[in-house]
Amino acid sequence: QVQLVESGGGLVQAGGSLRLSCAAAGRTFSTYAMGWFRQAPGKEREFVAAISRSGTSTHYGDSVKGRFTISRDNAKNRVYLQMNSQKPEDTAVYYCAAGPGIVRVLDHEYSYWGQGTQVTVSS
Repeated sequence: QVQLVESGGGLVQAGGSLRLSCAAAGRTFSTYAMGWFRQAPGKEREFVAAISRSGTSTHYGDSVKGRFTISRDNAKNRVYLQMNSQKPEDTAVYYCAAGPGIVRVLDHEYSYWGQGTQVTVSS
């Protein structure tokens, strides 16, 4: 089992940057593929990015490709989401999630979730 806690959210102007961090408690962090999802008010949860257990494979949602970068540090039990060139439509609660095996893009394939961190992008 792994417990996840996100941090780094906040208010940023359009065009700005934020870096989200997700800290994982547990000794098996490196055995999990990790993902970031987001949910805006009144909308379904959306896949943002995912990274493999070793960090060598990544995948991004179309709406963030080229602007966001996911990375992980297995020695520190952390996964990060660097968000650049942010847009007002990036406003949402961002969640990190842990799942077994390979990179996954569907939320139901993830077993563990954090509580989320709010990101607000002003125009």
